[in-house]
Amino acid sequence: MEYSDDSSEYCFPQSNVSCIRRTRTRHEYLILYVFFFSISVFTVVVNLLVIISISHFKQLQTPTNLFILSLSVADFLIGGIVMPVESMRSIESCWFWGERLCSFFPAVICILVSASLGHLVFIAVDRYLAVCEPFLYASTMTTRKSVACIVLCWLCSAVYNLLLLNINGNMNNPEKQSSCLGECLLLIDLTWGIVDLVFSFILPCSILFTLYVIIFSVARNQAIAINAQPGRATNNGKLVMSNSSERKAAKTLGIVIFIYLMCWIPYYISILTQDSTSAAVHVLSWLMYMNSFMNPLIYALFYPWFKVSVRYIVTFKILDTSSSHFQLLPK
Repeated sequence: MEYSDDSSEYCFPQSNVSCIRRTRTRHEYLILYVFFFSISVFTVVVNLLVIISISHFKQLQTPTNLFILSLSVADFLIGGIVMPVESMRSIESCWFWGERLCSFFPAVICILVSASLGHLVFIAVDRYLAVCEPFLYASTMTTRKSVACIVLCWLCSAVYNLLLLNINGNMNNPEKQSSCLGECLLLIDLTWGIVDLVFSFILPCSILFTLYVIIFSVARNQAIAINAQPGRATNNGKLVMSNSSERKAAKTLGIVIFIYLMCWIPYYISILTQDSTSAAVHVLSWLMYMNSFMNPLIYALFYPWFKVSVRYIVTFKILDTSSSHFQLLPK
């Protein structure tokens, strides 16, 4: 950070060790605050609709949808906690919340981000079993096991990131995170940065890619086999319909994962090739956060149940005492 003789440009004018505060015109402040506020509110609202839908309607409480529910919780928290704080820091170019929150806030971001990727890995495994091992999936995958996987995902994300940040001095040495008052940096040693890159991105993404290559290959072969044997399809209509449904779900969740990677790969490339405080890294970090409001848009486009459940919610039919048993999906 640089220093300025003009105290009006300081984050904390009363301090002689304050960082510089970037000044903007009134119109720039208005446009930026409205823009970031709109993104944050939209992210919170749409993910809340997903959370309410799956939590309330019994028919939607399948093992796969429980993973989507928990993923939406992570996206909801990103929209409600991370985006407002990051947007104000982006606009004001200052950290106003003190050393303690500077130590705590990166942990929140890292845990939510790791949990999101962990959920995508579990979803990929779920879809792999449903498409490639349908009989095994039907007999072994239960809501209780999904809940156990979700708890494991959140627990591992919390433990891993808290240990990583603590080892690198982010949790117990806050003065290292700023060179002047009003700055908050995430400090990761180069060696630990490489370790984190492998375990937090490369390995999970490799698993995702491998599983979905297998899933789409198997789904394609199943579709060819069904089309080649119309008589068999007629005699096993329910099984064919089930397989078709699983393939459609796998395709939709494959799109979710593809969008996730498109939002995250540029960010990881930027932090490997540029300084972590550069403008490019900052802009691409917002592309990363934007993924949290894109997921519900994908659900709205590809999941009929989401459109139906939202209609029940906004028309207050959800207040009906029997609404939790409404049929949102064809039997």
